[in-house]
Amino acid sequence: MPRWLEHRIPPPVIDLAFATLMWWLARALPQARLWPRGGGWLVWVAAIALALAGALIALAGVREFARARTTINPLAPERASRMVSSGIFSRTRNPMYLGMLLALAGWAVWLGNAAAWLALPLFVAVLTVLQIRPEERALRQRFGAQFDHYAARVRRWL
Repeated sequence: MPRWLEHRIPPPVIDLAFATLMWWLARALPQARLWPRGGGWLVWVAAIALALAGALIALAGVREFARARTTINPLAPERASRMVSSGIFSRTRNPMYLGMLLALAGWAVWLGNAAAWLALPLFVAVLTVLQIRPEERALRQRFGAQFDHYAARVRRWL
């Protein structure tokens, strides 16, 4: 992907675009249906549980940024005043993006179509290229060895 796209599209917009893509895939490929959309109570429970887990993980990341009093703006990582590695950030370097992925997984469960699941690895790839790697470059430039040490011990996603 072109470098000029890096940090240009807010991650929630990317998330919404992928949710739309998943819906479109589920409609375009009805033969890939696993169960009826919004199927029984078990489908609802699984979909809501995944979306809720995603929201809680993302909010835990937001809370840690607020505690550290650093920017949460994903389009301006160079403005970070502190590197956050506590709380949820001790388990994943990208809790907000992981939360978005889990919410999309919940959406895929609700859609009940195998084609919708194909969008999840693509979401990870696009977000990694457009957002995560550029953020990591900015953090490495700003925090140097501190970021390198953190990146060596905490995985990007899980």
